[in-house]
Amino acid sequence: MENVSSHQHFILNGFSELGALRPVLFVPFFLMLLLSLLANSLLLYVIVSQRSLHSPMYILIAGMACVDLSLPLFFAPNMLLSFLFDWRGISLIGCLAQMYFLHFVGAFQSTLLVWMALDRYFAICSPLHYHEHMALPGFLKFILPLVIRNVLMVSLVVSLAGRLPFCHRKEIDHCFCEHMALVELACGSTAVNNLVGLISVFLIPVADFIIITASYVVIFSSVLTSGKSRVKALHTCVTHIVVITVSLAIILVAFLSYRIRNGLPAAVRVFCSIMYLFFPSCFNPIIYGVRTSGIRQHILRMLSWRHLEQTGPEENVDF
Repeated sequence: MENVSSHQHFILNGFSELGALRPVLFVPFFLMLLLSLLANSLLLYVIVSQRSLHSPMYILIAGMACVDLSLPLFFAPNMLLSFLFDWRGISLIGCLAQMYFLHFVGAFQSTLLVWMALDRYFAICSPLHYHEHMALPGFLKFILPLVIRNVLMVSLVVSLAGRLPFCHRKEIDHCFCEHMALVELACGSTAVNNLVGLISVFLIPVADFIIITASYVVIFSSVLTSGKSRVKALHTCVTHIVVITVSLAIILVAFLSYRIRNGLPAAVRVFCSIMYLFFPSCFNPIIYGVRTSGIRQHILRMLSWRHLEQTGPEENVDF
């Protein structure tokens, strides 16, 4: 029993097989972090600064930008420093704290997509009562259950992981504290952890996907039966469907890579898990900026105004 509680510090050993080439990973992941920060900051600035965008739909997009802006900050700086300076150590408390914030904030990516689907449902299927449903008092009944669910499930998953005994191995085969990567190091039974982890996947991303799918089935049915009058309102739904499809595909790959033993190289599993957190943060603001006409118009107007300001009145005479 002396060794059971000996490990309170771990080594994040992701991409160790690359050896001396490991620092090269700093460049692509730093560029992704920079893209995420700039794109989400621009999206937030446009929505906050333009009063015409202060409607529920755009506020939810701003909420998604906040999640996408903050999520990489919980793991990317530490990961990038480990690539450059080989700083791989992390305490058990630090590992659990990082795990909690990653899972907690990550769960809201899925939850926000549910709220966006509900917003489109009320806008297209019940336009006369849209403002009544989307007013904060009415919308709280859709917000609170999902927030409580996220808090309870993430707290349960992390607290169970923190109670495991770690007696032999201390190298986490990852670049941050991913739940299954830590659980794999335990020397006791992990059946409860695996079960709770599986339940959390079904109660958060899978349940959210079912709600979203049901909402869009009703939305498309409503549009098809009503003719062309609501086709324009359907444009934003396509944006949400693109984001949902990409997010769910990455989640499934990251989830299955740890639970299906198929000879997948460790580096591929680590890469998939990083992309599960990183790619939506880079992908979402670009999709929403390009496909949402209200945001796109304000961004183009702002960029053209900056260009005119820099060129000066003398150079603009020919235009």
